[in-house]
Amino acid sequence: MKKITIFCCSLVLSLAFVLVGCTDTNDNKIRLNEVTHSIFYAPLYVAINNGYFEDEGLEIELTNGGGADKVMTALVSGEADIGLMGPEASIYVVQEGAKDKPVVFGQLTKRDGSFLMSHTAEPDFEWTDLKGKEIIGGRRGGVPAMVLEYVLKQNGLKPGDALSDTVDTILNLDVQFNLVAAAFEGKPNSYCTMFEPTASDYEVNSKGYIVASVGQASGEIPYTAFTAKSSYLKNNAKNCEKFLTAVMKGYYFIMNSSLDAVAASLKPSFSDTSLESIKTAVEQYKLIDAWNNTPVMQADAFDRLQTIMMSAGELDEKVSFSSVVNNDIAFKVMQSFN
Repeated sequence: MKKITIFCCSLVLSLAFVLVGCTDTNDNKIRLNEVTHSIFYAPLYVAINNGYFEDEGLEIELTNGGGADKVMTALVSGEADIGLMGPEASIYVVQEGAKDKPVVFGQLTKRDGSFLMSHTAEPDFEWTDLKGKEIIGGRRGGVPAMVLEYVLKQNGLKPGDALSDTVDTILNLDVQFNLVAAAFEGKPNSYCTMFEPTASDYEVNSKGYIVASVGQASGEIPYTAFTAKSSYLKNNAKNCEKFLTAVMKGYYFIMNSSLDAVAASLKPSFSDTSLESIKTAVEQYKLIDAWNNTPVMQADAFDRLQTIMMSAGELDEKVSFSSVVNNDIAFKVMQSFN
């Protein structure tokens, strides 16, 4: 199924290349498709709600793709100008030799933003406590699942579909991302991973307890980044620079403002979440140092991501950093801030 999806994306990408013109559209409206909606992407929402994009002369049309594969499809078909997703999606497509390839031009988060949840509070939790247990880890092939599997292996565990002589921890990767919480509730002895603000909401309602950060355990990786087609970056470089500038303004606001101020700026994007839960979520992500303090992606972190993908059996060989990432715009943005 993954190969079929990649092939379809590449086909659409090739067709899009034929249809795309070579002149700047001078259109200040950017159609942004996000992989999911989470406080994990707080700098983006602060930039939207605080008017930083408007200050840069940009209009943002935000849609939720509901998965990296769907975001990539929207990007290559021309339904989106920029996609917020993991770089792994670009790696898959680049491997297929697409002409107008998707290029990562700015990084947002630098580690996994999910938290391991238990049905009971475990203040002395160790990863080895998961031996003999079941963990609901999301969609097979997705970065959350791959990073979780990597962390388990790094802690000496042997994850698999069912307990056996060679498997000591059940890693359930057959549950859709948006159904993980429901599956967790239906299995009293299980664990799962959740992003914020869902994780904190579960704690507030005593439905689950955060016992560990997957991102802290895995180390830095380019978890989510902004991606656009090569042709779009070429024809709209200035708008992409303004885009990253607004996002960085959002980051600096979060790092230099009170929790109350940050929560108030995020509230319009999370109307169904209480201010207290928003503040807790922001605290959690600041605690694990989730956001990149620069849109520039590092080659060693990109290499670690590919190592994780290979460990999960989702990548046969690594691709070059330059074939997926172009830091030129990100460097220019940081020079302006410095």
